[in-house]
Amino acid sequence: MDKSTLKKIIYDQHQVIKDAVIVERTIELEKNANYVLVGLRRVGKTTLLYKRVQDLINEGVEWNQIIYINFDDERLIDFKLEDFDDILLVADEMSPKKHYFYFDEIQNIDYWEKFAIRIANQGYKVDITGSNAKMLSNEVASKLGGRYITKEILPYSFEEYLRANNVFYEAYSSKDIAVINNLLEQYFIYGGFPASIEFKNKREYVSSVYQKVLYNDIITHNKVRNENGMKLLIKKIAETIMHDISYTKLQNVITSIGYKISKDIIIDYCEYIKSSFLVFTIENYYASFVDKNSNPKYYFRDNGVLNLFIDGKKTSLLENIVAINLYRNNYELFYLKGNKVDVDFYLPNNNTLIQVTYSLNNIETYDREVSSLINYANEVKEETKLIIVTYDEKKEININDKTIHVIPIKDFLLNNY
Repeated sequence: MDKSTLKKIIYDQHQVIKDAVIVERTIELEKNANYVLVGLRRVGKTTLLYKRVQDLINEGVEWNQIIYINFDDERLIDFKLEDFDDILLVADEMSPKKHYFYFDEIQNIDYWEKFAIRIANQGYKVDITGSNAKMLSNEVASKLGGRYITKEILPYSFEEYLRANNVFYEAYSSKDIAVINNLLEQYFIYGGFPASIEFKNKREYVSSVYQKVLYNDIITHNKVRNENGMKLLIKKIAETIMHDISYTKLQNVITSIGYKISKDIIIDYCEYIKSSFLVFTIENYYASFVDKNSNPKYYFRDNGVLNLFIDGKKTSLLENIVAINLYRNNYELFYLKGNKVDVDFYLPNNNTLIQVTYSLNNIETYDREVSSLINYANEVKEETKLIIVTYDEKKEININDKTIHVIPIKDFLLNNY
């Protein structure tokens, strides 16, 4: 690798970082730890690295100590494993002081983990980002363990979304309520990709991110042959939000439309979709081990991507955004489906049950959501927290000695219920 080209890439990146405007996020990173930041494309992993660099500069570290390389740079298209040593040589030429290494989208280089392990063992400070399953394979994770902390980054939370729009809900006035409600509606429909805030046509931007994930991280990366079958599978998964679904049912849906695809291929394709960080799954707490893995509920990591397929189905979007918030906060998360019980989310660690419905004004909806919670609470001895999340309704429902807290989504997102 030509060292003058590497230096130019590093110096060009310094200027990008100097010019970057950083929105403070609620993500906590240990100052002295090495990180592998993973997640869906365009969720802000790179910006978090910029923030790490800016913090070092503010503490007195010199720019020549910062070695930041984005492996999506076309000037590195021929970069190979053996070229990593040239980065160390360039770093020594730039400064005799301690080096701080930042590698963006390093998964583009085969066997990158060998270099990452070597420089971590040599005591260097290193942070890395990546956007696909190559970053999280069991083999790679086991090798990196003890040297790096792997952390998934999600799109903006609603609190971060408000902050990025210069709204600070902790001290909002009555006239700000309309602004916050308007931003909630945007976040609800178009999701939390950081760059989407700058776009008038947010749906178009979200679609462009999805297309990048679909073709780069799913189809090309996994050498998917049945492109149309994959597209249809993702659409059908989106349409199952709120419901568990088996691989067999997915296969039947796809084949009924005219695509010949085996159950084994469906299983592989579902794994590819999950590995791209597009969706995550939760399992039925009551199910056997086999059923837990074969009848999951799927949720998208961003409401904007989900809405590309379901076009404003409010209850599905509401349940998905609740799932994202629980997933973001690292709760052990299940759903409950069994005798007289059908509950959207179950948090066993603090015995909390959560139902999601856009409104309780319909009597059938009210009876269905309430009865499942009460039936479960009557069956267990320990105290159970019962919650129904709606779009904008707030009250308490008292039945015998049980209390159900009805919470609007805005409060649920901002107050971390």
